Amino acid sequence: MAVCPELGFNVNHGYLEGLVRGMKAGILTRTDYHNLAQCDTLEDMKLHLQSTDYGRLLSSADEDLTVSLVDSKLRENLVAEFSCLRSNALPPLSTFLDYITYSYMIDNVVMLITGALKQRDVAELLPRCHPLGAFDQMAAVGIARTPTELYSAILVDTPLAPFFQDAVSESNLDEMGVEILRNKLYKAYLESFHSFCKNIGGATKDIMCSVLEFEADRRAFIITVNSFGTDLSGANRSTLYPSCGKLHPEGLRLLAKAEDHDQVKAVADYYPDYKIIFEDPEPGSNSRTLEDRFFEREVKLNTLAFLQQFHFGVFYSYVKLKEQENRNIVWIAECVTQRQKSKIDNYIPIL
Repeated sequence: MAVCPELGFNVNHGYLEGLVRGMKAGILTRTDYHNLAQCDTLEDMKLHLQSTDYGRLLSSADEDLTVSLVDSKLRENLVAEFSCLRSNALPPLSTFLDYITYSYMIDNVVMLITGALKQRDVAELLPRCHPLGAFDQMAAVGIARTPTELYSAILVDTPLAPFFQDAVSESNLDEMGVEILRNKLYKAYLESFHSFCKNIGGATKDIMCSVLEFEADRRAFIITVNSFGTDLSGANRSTLYPSCGKLHPEGLRLLAKAEDHDQVKAVADYYPDYKIIFEDPEPGSNSRTLEDRFFEREVKLNTLAFLQQFHFGVFYSYVKLKEQENRNIVWIAECVTQRQKSKIDNYIPIL
């Protein structure tokens, strides 16, 4: 087995890897997106999707077709596919798939706390939580007033507990505090996930460490840009940066000192992968937001993951590609319903 680890991989995980590669073959192509962009109504979109893996999904809907219904059906489809993979997975793949769900748990916790701060009813918020991040104690999250209370009373028995070590404090949660909490949780989560993949070794380490390093660096850049004009100091900002990316340590030190977008761009110039993202668009070309440029880079990395075999990265990459596909379809649906045909091509194609 030590001489040929692929044999052991196929015994335990080969079927699921083959399954997820088959699922990936159903991802929409540029031609599919071009056809969807020509639609005038959601019914037209439904008709075009009949010939894809989504055909049966939307045709089974009894309600009137709306953008929110399309979004809901796409999410249900992703959850069903992921649940099938998770229920058949053996360790360490099962743990790897659990790690994928932790990011959704963090987003759900933050959304519930934010909703509670705005006096929103928990019963109204729970249906908006992502099903992949569901856990038993979700309904009680909004009761917490400090991170310490949130941890000790609610989250101590959830998989998120280990990520709270650096996030526990006695200060009351306000909107800024909630965002800081989110970023601290994501920092601990990404560092833990990166360490887990590193310990697995082999192709999983090669693929996933690269993807997670990009995600860590993206968060560092976005945190820096979003902090301009707020009360968040450079010193406080640096405590939110994940330390498992390519920017660590020198790039993160420079980002902590940055005071405007040009200084952030100057930091990106030291890293070829990020220099392209921050380059000014050519006159007359389609100008994309910084977030969209990061999404484009993420799609490329996740597509490349499928070029190698015998690794867990394809499971992570498939979920991320499907998320992007869902965003694309919802964007096109929004443009169709709002008659914004001039913006309809601002999606990010995958294949």
